[in-house]
Amino acid sequence: MKSPGDLWNELGEIPEEELLHVLTKLYSLYEGQLGRSPGNDEAVRFFSNLDTAISQTAGCNLNRR
Repeated sequence: MKSPGDLWNELGEIPEEELLHVLTKLYSLYEGQLGRSPGNDEAVRFFSNLDTAISQTAGCNLNRR
């Protein structure tokens, strides 16, 4: 497994138009896990973190306006 730092570097090298594809793949992966096992802690944590990230980003965008 690659280190978080290595993955961060690889994310930085992905063209912007492909980042949505990466997010979609992650979303689908965890959605599948949650569908197969509704109490899957890893999937629940992913969606909780995703919710937080979306909320924080939306809040930052509102403050810029």
